[in-house]
Amino acid sequence: MPELPEVEVTRRSFADAIVGATVTAVRLGKPLRWPLRCPPERLLARQVKAVGRRGKYLLLELDQGWLLVHLGMSGSLLFARSLPPPGAHDHFDLVTTHGTLRLNDPRRFGAVVFANSLADPIVGKLLGKLGMEPLTDGFDLTLFQQGLKCRLTAVKQVLLAGELVVGVGNIYACESLFLAGIRPTLSAARLSLRRAALLREAIRDVLGRAVEQGGSTLRDFSSADGKPGYFQLQAMVYGRAGLPCRRCQTPIKVIRQGGRSTFYCPLCQKF
Repeated sequence: MPELPEVEVTRRSFADAIVGATVTAVRLGKPLRWPLRCPPERLLARQVKAVGRRGKYLLLELDQGWLLVHLGMSGSLLFARSLPPPGAHDHFDLVTTHGTLRLNDPRRFGAVVFANSLADPIVGKLLGKLGMEPLTDGFDLTLFQQGLKCRLTAVKQVLLAGELVVGVGNIYACESLFLAGIRPTLSAARLSLRRAALLREAIRDVLGRAVEQGGSTLRDFSSADGKPGYFQLQAMVYGRAGLPCRRCQTPIKVIRQGGRSTFYCPLCQKF
């Protein structure tokens, strides 16, 4: 699933190119997770003012209204001056004077949703429960530690939930916990302020490096200009079960948590 780094990399790969463009056509394919919420022709002649991000949602600001784009489990965006005819998994085309933005989503868990404004109830429904943005100054240590103290579940599950901090998907949760030296099964409530500070900085470090590396291409992710990500090549624990830890040479272990594989070093992550 595309996580925060992949979504941010996608945003950066087409934002500058599409800003200022005017919508000339809209094509809908098979139904996605949520409907567009407006007739496609309502988007015609609207200008793209900016492309932002909240969590794993891309926010296309138009001169009238917003488009909220989610990549779901398997979605990706492609932006180019000229694209081939849409295929079976191409479900949304936003044709503009600068090029076409196309959503490809084989599993159709993604969505493109129109909102009249950020005060629209649908925006609150989709974004209202999202946690702090980890790569901004809004990722406050005090609030982070207080949020951890309120949760008795395993710290890795708290990170994945996205209600305390957004965008820390499976690979990045494993890597952040390794960097902070925290065992993934530890109850979040047991983290001291010092440990919470280490985890906060680890999350910022891991996600920042992932963005710099173009995200992680575990299957078929690529940015809107067709480039793959390379962060997975430098992973310390993720996907390395049975291999020696890059720090201490202890074999990396893998367990299941909430239906997801968790990779960790039993020596480096003692706490």
